[in-house]
Order: sequence, then C-alpha cells, then structure tokens
Amino acid sequence: MYNVLKLNKIAQVGIDRLGAGYTAADECDAPDAVLVRSASMHDMELPDSLKAIARAGAGTNNIPIEKCTKQGIVVFNTPGANANAVKELVIAGMLMSSRNVLGGIEWAKTLKGNGDQVGKMVEKGKSQFAGPEIKGKTLGVVGLGAIGALVANAAVALGMNVIGYDPFLSVAGALKLDTAVEYKANLDDIFAESDYISLHVPLNADTKGTVCAETIAKMKDNVRIMNFARDGLVNSTDLLAGLKSGKIAAYVTDFATDDILGEDKVIALPHLGASTPESEDNCAVMAADEIKAYLETGSIINSVNLPAIKLGKVKGARVCVIHENKADILPAISSMFKSTTAVESKARGDYAYTVVDTDDDISPDLAFLDGVIKVRIIH
Repeated sequence: MYNVLKLNKIAQVGIDRLGAGYTAADECDAPDAVLVRSASMHDMELPDSLKAIARAGAGTNNIPIEKCTKQGIVVFNTPGANANAVKELVIAGMLMSSRNVLGGIEWAKTLKGNGDQVGKMVEKGKSQFAGPEIKGKTLGVVGLGAIGALVANAAVALGMNVIGYDPFLSVAGALKLDTAVEYKANLDDIFAESDYISLHVPLNADTKGTVCAETIAKMKDNVRIMNFARDGLVNSTDLLAGLKSGKIAAYVTDFATDDILGEDKVIALPHLGASTPESEDNCAVMAADEIKAYLETGSIINSVNLPAIKLGKVKGARVCVIHENKADILPAISSMFKSTTAVESKARGDYAYTVVDTDDDISPDLAFLDGVIKVRIIH
C-alpha cells in the first residue's frame, strides 16, 4: 500500500487514476509521494518516507528542488497538460488588448437607464473603443515549448504572420510547429518585427527581465505584449514607462501585482491560465501516472531534477539508486551484485540514477557507498 499526501485539492479523476493499492489523503505522517498544485513546500519538513513529489502543473517554484534532490526525492511536473487552456487565454488576451472589449463593456453599463436613447448613445460613443484586427499582424512567440507552439499554430490559423524564437528548440518541437511559423535565431528580430509579443519561457537568471527598457527600445511602436508565463520576465517599472510613453499599446498578463493593477492599458488577470476543468483533470492524471510509474517500476518521466529513464515491469528484484554523478560509482554498484539481468544508468548534471534488475536472493547494502543518496528496492 502506497500513501499519497495531497497538499491541494486534486481533481478526482487523478486520485481515481492511482487505483488500488494507494491511499490519498490531506494528512499523512509517512507519505510515499506528494501531489501538489500551488502550495508552498519550502518550509515543509520532508520525511524519510517521501520518494516523489508530483506538481500538477508546469512550474515548480513552490518546491525546494535542490533540497529534494539531495534527499533523493524525485520531483515531477506535468508539461503540456495545461497547454491548451493557456493557449486559449493568450488568444483571448490578444483580442481584448486590440479591440478594447473590456473598456467597451464597462462603458456600455453606464448607459443603463437611458431607455430608447441607448441605441443612439452607443452609435455616438462606440468609436472610442475601436481597435485593430489581429489578422495580417505579426506575432512574435518567445519560447516554442508546449504552450508556445500551440499559440503559434493558433495564430497562424487566425491569419497572423508568426515568428518564433527558442534557442533550445528540439527537432521534435520543431515538427509540432505549423510550417508557416518562421523561426528566428536572434531574439532582437522578434522585438523589431512583432506587432504582438507572447512570452512562453521559464523564469531563470537568463530570462528575468526579458522585457525591459533595453528590449522595449528595440520594439515596434504600439506593440502589445502578452505574458502568461512568469511575472519576473517583465520589468514592471520599465513596462509602465513604455505604456505611458505610448511605445507599448497594451500589456496583458496572468500575474496581477500591486504595481500594475489599475494602470491604463494593462489587463491583469488573476492567474487563470490553467483554471479550466479540462486542464485540472489533465494535470491530475499526468501527475498520478508519474507517481505510479516511479513507485511501481522506478521509471522517471517528466522529472525536473533527475534523468528520465523508462523501465518495464519488475521481474525479480529491482534496485533503484539515486547518487552523485561520479565516474567510480557505477562500477562500485555493479560489483555488489552476484548476477544482474539488466542495468541502466543515466545522469543529469551533478546527479545520476542507476537501476539494477537482479535475481539475487539478498540485495546488497549500497547505502554506505560514497556518493549514494537513496536506495530503493522494488519487488
């Protein structure tokens, strides 16, 4: 029996996916795994029983990744599970920023009580909410991962010219893009050519402040910026200056912060990107599948801190070892077995994961080997 601790409400379809042999609860003294959405785990004591954490979503800023790795805890996320939900909101954001739909709605409410005169008042005042169509305009997509690719393809379908930038674009990722999407090798080309810019990159030292005074100066006049990725990608002070100068026509973001709320030309949403029942179901199912695969077979899929390794069913005994990435550890591990039916080992940065299938009756004590972090045996 495996115990799973839920730190947030998780869609029932995901809990059901765990199936027999699993108990999922809001409180658990010795969990084998944790299912989490937005709850912060940085101050949480991680018990020795904990083997895996699955984040029902893409971002893992609420999880102490390095601490988990040092304790041999695999951290998973669910990339792509909420991609369609975010894509639809980005498209809505572009339309709202162009046609001033929200302003028009609020203005129309003020006409209440004017009876038969409302029609005439609408015709007289509607011009103040006029805005451009997105068809024929150029959209620059920064980051062509699961969400960025969907946004790019949807924009093509809506008649936009789409250019994209992603220095880490894989062959598989490129194949998912509509052939009409033009790849740019230089981010400055995105800034210089785009009428709309949509950000879809993680927040790190290299991407923080992607939109700042320096890059805003390179953009076209009246550019509209969409940020449904991470708050820190945009320097708020520089953004507001760009809005006030007229350089930026509109800013739409899923991250409402105090400094931008109520500002003219800003549409700030309360982080609604993945707030659809379909997205929550998709994330919960993927997270549950990741936990099951790891606990039952040792397979690691969509981990943010350890290498991916796909394994079949367990025959005999399977010894799973999380260890430091040192050249002498793998031979030392292998030497501890009388016989092995399969050995797989992969590394990711400073850490590695080695799996040994064996018919030995007694599994060796590997914990004393220098560099070994956690050993788990699956029968």
